[in-house]
Amino acid sequence: MTSSPSLGTQFFNLGPVRRIERWLSAMPHPSLVVEISSTHVAAAQWSKVGGHLENHAVEPLPVGAVMASPVDANVIQPEAVRTALRKVLNRVPPRGAPLALLIPDPVVRVFILPFEVLPRRADEALPLLRWRLKKSVPFDVDETVVSWMRQTGKENALEVVTAVARQRIVREYEDLVEALDVKSRVILSSTLAALPLLGDSGATLLVRMSGRTMTTVITRDNNLSIYRSTEMSGDAGALDVQAMLDEIFPAVAYYQDTWGNSPDRARISGFGAREEVFRRALAGELKCPVGALADSESALLLGSSAKDLLHHDLDALVGWMLNES
Repeated sequence: MTSSPSLGTQFFNLGPVRRIERWLSAMPHPSLVVEISSTHVAAAQWSKVGGHLENHAVEPLPVGAVMASPVDANVIQPEAVRTALRKVLNRVPPRGAPLALLIPDPVVRVFILPFEVLPRRADEALPLLRWRLKKSVPFDVDETVVSWMRQTGKENALEVVTAVARQRIVREYEDLVEALDVKSRVILSSTLAALPLLGDSGATLLVRMSGRTMTTVITRDNNLSIYRSTEMSGDAGALDVQAMLDEIFPAVAYYQDTWGNSPDRARISGFGAREEVFRRALAGELKCPVGALADSESALLLGSSAKDLLHHDLDALVGWMLNES
């Protein structure tokens, strides 16, 4: 993975599977991971060998404490978030080690850009990527942090998976951690962290809710084919099933037009008590197997404590651990 050096912390957009161009093996991988979302702060400490869950903690956030946005200020109630973060880190202490920090999906915009050629040198590639992004992001691309990764698209064409975030917004999340004398070594969005749970065989659709944010992803073998993140009218408990389907259909249709077939399976996460309702609706429309992300092949290989995190919608914490595999 290549990253703009504009932040002290390394900013990465994690790829959908565990073997994309071998770049994950070169990425820093702290065993402590913290997620700050619009609804909660959570942390998990993983063993350095074997990926066993050693400890975890979750603290809810007041409504409105974090308002995820790619443009505007995110941390609306910093003291409330710091208090929750302090409680979590008291129960899962960093012991002087850096951590991986997962932030809300809307902060990080993800694009899959076609290129005929892209320079290998970061200082030559970055200006080209920023030029391509100028009309696609609602902020000045010169004030952003950018990460990118090459992949092979249809007919062996070069594609560049590019993640971009407004630097001052990423800094809001970094400041929360640093106020507690902890350093974040890697920053990435929560759904991108969770993608290794999908596995890497065939085409898989993921529909993931976090607060009011719905993120729709389609992975195909070792590639990221579709990624979109949208603010919905309500959270999973209040969301209309048809609204979910209407949001997903354009992504599925684009995938079908591009590849000439449909996803082999779908996984959903973050729908809580209404998971079965949404699962049945999606299965009825897509005519393919639909299951919980917690029931994916990758998840079935996990220990019981890690599976328990998945059943409590803490999949990003588990996905982060799998990215080391």
